[in-house]
Amino acid sequence: MSRQMVRATAPVPRQNLSQPASPTPPKPPALPAPPTPGPSNTPRWQRPGPVRTTLRYLVLWGLAAFFLMPVYVLVVTAFKNPADVSVTRIWELPTSFSFDNFAAVLPKLSSGFRNSIALSIPASLVSALLGCANGFVLSKFRFPFSNAIFPLILFGIFVPYQAVIIPVSQTMTAVGLRGAGDATGGLLGLMLIHIIYGLPITTLIFRNHFVSMPDALLESARLDGAGVLRTWVDLALPLSKPAFAVAVIWQFTSSWNDFMFGAMMTSRDSWPVTIALNNVAGGQSVPFGQAMAGALLVSLPTLAIYVLLGRFFMRGLLAGTLQH
Repeated sequence: MSRQMVRATAPVPRQNLSQPASPTPPKPPALPAPPTPGPSNTPRWQRPGPVRTTLRYLVLWGLAAFFLMPVYVLVVTAFKNPADVSVTRIWELPTSFSFDNFAAVLPKLSSGFRNSIALSIPASLVSALLGCANGFVLSKFRFPFSNAIFPLILFGIFVPYQAVIIPVSQTMTAVGLRGAGDATGGLLGLMLIHIIYGLPITTLIFRNHFVSMPDALLESARLDGAGVLRTWVDLALPLSKPAFAVAVIWQFTSSWNDFMFGAMMTSRDSWPVTIALNNVAGGQSVPFGQAMAGALLVSLPTLAIYVLLGRFFMRGLLAGTLQH
């Protein structure tokens, strides 16, 4: 019986004492769970409530209404019958919509519209292209005095128009780009002024945009044999649409709304639309209906630019702001 018990017993495997047993790896410490947002973690003054939310929206709607009051007066006066336009009834809604004010003011602004379009579109596009080239080179390439060139360009933003109006006038007169001395009546010189004066802000916009571009893209373009100009045309330009939107909106609005340089540089036949609008509203007896209709017409091009390029605007403004 003892022999059967020995056979039934399973053999015990021998342990190799020369190899130590592998230790069990310790478990990593459990991370504390993130605090769940709730009323207890939010300060009392930040907790949303019906009264606080209602007051907040009332204040916002009140500020919006206060801001839109001039727009309301502009629109309702422009569409009133000329016989119903008066200072005492300026807040009243029109009894009937009329386009007589637009028909009367449009011939007075047509020449100014043509001049401003011929000025603003090339000035905004050329200034944006030059600013794109400046921003690309200053953000991605290092050369002697590169750290000093950008602050010098940026300094032009802080130079007011009034400080340079006399030297600019004398320079443009000397080179034959002012008034009757220019074949375009001064529009070419005025365009050159807006291109140069817009370079600091467009350079800043594009430099902030290109700072966020990965350097690996430039390395891959360099390995493919592309130079600086080829890299800028094939790589930088297609990737800078948001910055282009910001630069074009800024430059178009600045050149379209300019009055001082337009009055100084251009002759009568080349006056921009702002001077034509000022002549409508600057007489001894002001036709308020025509002045409001003219102001509404003059604001439409800039409004159209914002509508068309507005989806790129905030993206371009915030480009590079999170870079360290």
